[in-house]
Amino acid sequence: MSATYTNTITQRRKTAKVKQQPQQQQQQWTDSDMSCESNERLHFRSRSTNSKQQQQHTTHSNSPSPLCCNGARALTMLNCCVDVNCHLNAPLRGSVNRHTTPTPTPTATPTPVPTPKQASPSPTSDRSRSLSRSLSPSRSRSLSCQKQINKNSAGAASAAERKTASASTQPFTVNLSIDLFSWTLFLLAFGTRFYKLATPPHIVFDELHYGKYISMYMRNIFFFDQHPPLGKQLIAGLVSLAGYDGNYTFNRIGEPYAPEMPIFWFRFVPAMCGSLLAPAVYNLLLEAKLSRWSAALGGLLVVLDNSLLTQSRFVLMESMLLLATTVGIACLLRFQRSRLGSLEWFFSGTTAAVFLGAAGTVKYVGFLALGLAFYLLCRHLWQLLYDADLTDRQLWMHAISRLLIFVGIPLAVYVGVFYVHFKTLYRAGPHDSIMTSAFQASLDGGLASITQGQPLAVVHGSQITLRHTHGRTCWLHSHAAVYPVRYPDKRGSSHQQQVTCYSFKDVNNWWLVKRPTKENLVVGDEPDIIRHGEIIQLVHGITSRALNSHDVAAPMTPQCQEVSCYIDYEIKMAGELLWRVDILNRDSEGDIWHAIKSEVRLVHVSTEASLKFSGLQLPEWGFNQHEVVADREKGIHEDTIWNVEEHRYTQTEDHRERERQMLTAEMIPTKRTLISFWAKLLELQSKMLFQAKSVPSHMYSSMPHEWPLMDKGIAYWLDSKSSAQIYLLGNVLIWYTATTAILVYAGLLAFYAMRRQRLCFDISEQEWQRFIIAGDTFFMGYVMHYLPYFCVDRTLFLHNYLPAFVFKLLLLCFVADHLDYLLRRFCTGRGVHLVRLYRLMLILWLVGVLSIFSKFIPFSYGAKKMTLNEVRNLRWKDTWDFVLHKNHHLH
Repeated sequence: MSATYTNTITQRRKTAKVKQQPQQQQQQWTDSDMSCESNERLHFRSRSTNSKQQQQHTTHSNSPSPLCCNGARALTMLNCCVDVNCHLNAPLRGSVNRHTTPTPTPTATPTPVPTPKQASPSPTSDRSRSLSRSLSPSRSRSLSCQKQINKNSAGAASAAERKTASASTQPFTVNLSIDLFSWTLFLLAFGTRFYKLATPPHIVFDELHYGKYISMYMRNIFFFDQHPPLGKQLIAGLVSLAGYDGNYTFNRIGEPYAPEMPIFWFRFVPAMCGSLLAPAVYNLLLEAKLSRWSAALGGLLVVLDNSLLTQSRFVLMESMLLLATTVGIACLLRFQRSRLGSLEWFFSGTTAAVFLGAAGTVKYVGFLALGLAFYLLCRHLWQLLYDADLTDRQLWMHAISRLLIFVGIPLAVYVGVFYVHFKTLYRAGPHDSIMTSAFQASLDGGLASITQGQPLAVVHGSQITLRHTHGRTCWLHSHAAVYPVRYPDKRGSSHQQQVTCYSFKDVNNWWLVKRPTKENLVVGDEPDIIRHGEIIQLVHGITSRALNSHDVAAPMTPQCQEVSCYIDYEIKMAGELLWRVDILNRDSEGDIWHAIKSEVRLVHVSTEASLKFSGLQLPEWGFNQHEVVADREKGIHEDTIWNVEEHRYTQTEDHRERERQMLTAEMIPTKRTLISFWAKLLELQSKMLFQAKSVPSHMYSSMPHEWPLMDKGIAYWLDSKSSAQIYLLGNVLIWYTATTAILVYAGLLAFYAMRRQRLCFDISEQEWQRFIIAGDTFFMGYVMHYLPYFCVDRTLFLHNYLPAFVFKLLLLCFVADHLDYLLRRFCTGRGVHLVRLYRLMLILWLVGVLSIFSKFIPFSYGAKKMTLNEVRNLRWKDTWDFVLHKNHHLH
């Protein structure tokens, strides 16, 4: 064979090889693109999991780009791994040494196939083939996949731009989405709450009190209530539009309403709030990352609970309180997930603050929800401290913005409601006496009708009544009776004339101010004004005996001195009758002793003891009036502060004529005095928080430990002609299951916490975060609304438990959802039947809830005339005190 032939054959083989290699390379890129999704993941060894678990985790991963051992993406795999266990650290066949100079990345376009005219491949083609051979197949496929992803991303961005451009041509397009679950729950709740809303047409339970307050709003008459007024204001505003004039008198529970009373509109606001509570609970559960079906279960349980139904159908405040709390917490959860400064962040934060402030302005227990909000905010801020992407400036913005929103807005809501309250109630009423003299004088027709027209400055010869300024309403009083010679504990007394504090207006409340250096008591043409720090005597108007104190133990408070009116028994016990006038608010009222406004402390000159209301009640020998003592304790105490309420000048020296004037004198009513809004607000707050009268013991009262299992209910109303009645009871199955859910959650929380300390992660990180959110929101909400009642020293009822019960119900829904997650996670294969069995049990449980709801629904509506046997059959617990006709108890 000649050399020429041999060269020809060799040249043809080279040409064929050159043609074949680019075709193979192009086919390789094409196959890699088609199998991008299946070949993009890398599998590594792990020290904590076996290969099967790692492979299963990788297969189910949703990340488009795999992570290396140290968290780096596959796109940077040439320098990503520093872990000694990573496969990339081991030499792979055809791989490039990591410590050598990296080879340039191949281009996305494959090398074109050379034409037949080319005798040999180009330098570019040789370089590409050399680089392709040097890279491992897995890395080549990863790079190809990334290019394909970039192409897809570019295509998606182009489609989004086209969609935006299309939308910009339709500027008036409105997209409306309706949540059928939410609307269905609202309609179900609306139907149950508004069904026969005007039935019964009688006063039910606390409608007696709230109805009176609403009527006083209609007539602008001031009243005192220990709870804030927002709920009563909302109802009053609605019934005023319905034409109610406020002239109906609420006398007793069970009394029929007048025919002209708009009963439906009186009960409309609580019923509407009760209807909105179901979708509000549903949306709160969605914000807590529960599934839609679990959230719908929560809303349905609200509809099917008898206690929430009963409380929503009458003029009561709980439904408004619960709605404001639920909406506020739901908006707070959304606020914490929003971007700082965004429109959603501002709107959800403002809404949360307004509703939480409204909850505290309906009832003071609503501020417990605001406390829960502060806990959630502080916990979220603490978590943000771990975010390295946030600068110090951004962290300060997070903290300050939350402080401004969740302190400023609720405070503004609270103050604004009371501003409306004072502007509306400007007339005097039956509750005025609990307020100070200055407050009463600011009302039309109250104390102003007695005090206006009287002299302002207290002088020598003034006739005054001294009122205990803060705390209990009473006046400094004396009468002809004397202290007993000996008390039951064998202590002796001075046997002087008694001095007490009397809670009613009486002629024996009058005292005369006298200079020690003057004998007569007549006010001259130039009145001798009493100023701060001056010495006076107080002479009782009726008995003409001077106020006295000495080193004798008081009858009920032995550590303090006795206060009396001095009687000269000629036993060498001289009277100590001098008192110094200390004006405590002289910075605002000046040094002159003024009636009404000057707050004074009377200090006994001989012993430096202050005249004080002790708060203790005297026995029968003191006519059950309250004790007055002289206290040597230094410092200013509220019970040592007095003010002049009624005041007039003495015009005659004759004792009989002076006594006659005291008995017959009347003042001419004139305009009211002025007092600032802030002074009124502070005074009313102190009365509401610290001096509110406790409710006496009630036959339907209960203790907090009886609430979770519903040991006692409350009789709201009884029909006068049958055993039809309204009785507050919850759905037994819901209450007992929810109490069990509290224990289940606490047990799971302890179990997961201990396991995670051992680096055993039984649930996914996403589920763990959901578990923590439920604990922070629902479990802590239940604890914060329940445990404080164990420290409350007043009469409590079952309806005080309802705010805590709602959080317990929310936690029940989460526990049900979490147990379903655990069964789906761990019950595989034949174990999937356990999941189906669990869901079937939930359905059967829900059927039982519906059955109990319908069985006890006559106690919520009071419309069914029940027989004695029907009432007895519903008495499932001996502690349920159902009542029969004429209030005979069922035993």
